[in-house]
Amino acid sequence: MSGGVSDEQLQECREVFTYFDARGDDRIAVAQVGDVLRALGQNPTDADIRKCCSAWPDPETRISFEDFVPILQSVGRKREKHTVEDFVEGLSHFDKEGNGMINVAELRHLLTTLGERLSDEEVDQLLAGHNDSHGNVNIADFVRAVMHA
Repeated sequence: MSGGVSDEQLQECREVFTYFDARGDDRIAVAQVGDVLRALGQNPTDADIRKCCSAWPDPETRISFEDFVPILQSVGRKREKHTVEDFVEGLSHFDKEGNGMINVAELRHLLTTLGERLSDEEVDQLLAGHNDSHGNVNIADFVRAVMHA
């Protein structure tokens, strides 16, 4: 069952899994899979979660830890390693003046409308303390702060 996961890591995963088991039946609802994965340090997209959980179309279906481990392994294998430079380069396309800055309103728009959309509250948390007096955000500083949070 472990497939490259140490017994210690497996035990840690079981502890986190058990934390989400509100009924005490050693199971979690399929709807909780994403939360458990994120609690274990993974960062799956909603599409990743839907794909991994497609065998259980009802989000209230309860799955065992043994059902969960292959999902964790699948998400862990898919995980891409992105660097600060990758994200800085991506956001630099929106740096109209070429000075390493992006307008806070434009960054907010990107974060709330593209890809895995963030809520306004989540964006407020990310942007807190990053905009200057001109309403701009230093791209490199912002990316470093988010990636190391």
